[in-house]
Formats: sequence, structure tokens, C-alpha cells
Amino acid sequence: MSIAGPLDKDLPVPLYHQLTGILKAEIESGKWRAGEQLPTETNLAELFGISKITVRQGLQELAELGYIRREQGRGTFVAPRKFDEGPRGLTSFTEEMKRHDLVATARVLAQSVGEADARVAQALQLPVKSPVFVLKRLRLASGEAMTLQTAHLPAAFVPGLKVDHDASLYEILQQRFHLYPARARETYFAAAADKSAAGLLGIAAGSPVFTVERVTFLPNERPFEFVQSIVRGDRYSIVLDLVKQDEGQQVLRFAGASSTSR
Repeated sequence: MSIAGPLDKDLPVPLYHQLTGILKAEIESGKWRAGEQLPTETNLAELFGISKITVRQGLQELAELGYIRREQGRGTFVAPRKFDEGPRGLTSFTEEMKRHDLVATARVLAQSVGEADARVAQALQLPVKSPVFVLKRLRLASGEAMTLQTAHLPAAFVPGLKVDHDASLYEILQQRFHLYPARARETYFAAAADKSAAGLLGIAAGSPVFTVERVTFLPNERPFEFVQSIVRGDRYSIVLDLVKQDEGQQVLRFAGASSTSR
């Protein structure tokens, strides 16, 4: 497999940074896929005519950017790319994974009607202890666990609801109950995965995750869904575009993949 190059030693850009850019471009172009092993430090040094120290600096920078992972005694491998996360559009998890050429599936962990606690009641604008339908699922992309979701819906909105594995909750809500989402509001928090969540997501306990709270609204502004999610921090990133308006105000506009919706 060819490598773009060569390095230009007359540029003011450090050689290790040039190496990082070349390898980054190779990975982004698809010449190296997730899981593939890169040449050794010695081979890269020979290919580019630079020292192994310079190669090591470039690989370290590439690892910090999340493009590779380095395994002691085994070598350097292309890391799975993170999904840029941010509510660009109100789309389903299934639609978003399809955009990444992945197959979305789900495993239903639990579903039942229970009582709304204070947090759920506040989000759904219901009295505390109101009956709510609770759906807990593990969402996967091409077989890889991505997020753990617990959805709460007013039970009065969805009488008799039952969700099968891999079914689209939004399709059921629209086709059977005529509930059409118009907008959603999400809040992200940084956290560490507890033992239970880590086991389901296939990551080590204490690994960094995003905990996400999402409230989805009907066209009449009535909230009908409150979702609490635990999202793998090693597979998602949040990208913000900062746009300065004429008045001097700054507006945060999310760019990247859509929200972790149903």
C-alpha cells in the first residue's frame, strides 16, 4: 500500500507534524481501514528518511487525535473513527448509522409501565408518579455496542405499546399512535462508565462516556419522550461550529452526526 509523501525538510512545519498529516490523510482516504496495522517505526523511518524519534512523535500526535491505537509488543493499528455527534437533524439512530454505512440494531433489555420519578416527571411535564412507559435498549452499529438508552413516554400516549428487538420506536409511534417528533433538546455530561453499563457496552469500567438527556417535543410543543443515554466516549465526539454574527454574538451550531435518537 502506497504512502503519500514525501516530507519537505525545507518547510517550517516540523517533520513529525508533516508525517502526522500524511498518515492522517491516508487513513481518511480509506487506504487504511479500522483494525489494519501500520508499518513499524523502523519501516516508516526508512520510507520517509527520518529518525525513529521523529516517527514516534508523529505517531503519538496521531494517537492523540484518535486515528490510531498503539499496542505494546504488537504494533500500531488504525482506530475505529469516532462519530461526530451533534443534533444537526432530528433523525433516528437507524438513519444515522446508515449514513455511516453501518447496520443499526437494538437489543431490548426491559420494557414496562412504571411511575415517573421527579426527574422524568419534570422533563415530560407530568405529575410525579404518573404512569410512564419505560423502554431500555442497547443500540448497536454492525454488531458493535454504541449506546445504552432508557426512554420514558407518558403511558396515556402509548397504551399497549410493545417494542420488539430492532424495531424503530419512532416508526411505531408515528404509525400506531400518530406521535410525530418536531424538535428535541439534548444535554451532554462527561462521566465514567459504571460496571453495569460498561459490561453492556463492551468497555472497561471507568471508561469515559457521555451521559445524555434528551427531551423530544410534538409540533404543539408538548414533550412526549424523555431519553437518558450512556454513549461510548471512544466512538463519539461532539463538534461545534462557532458562528459570529453581525451583532457580535456567538451562536453555537452543532455539526456532525445526528443525535442518538431512536
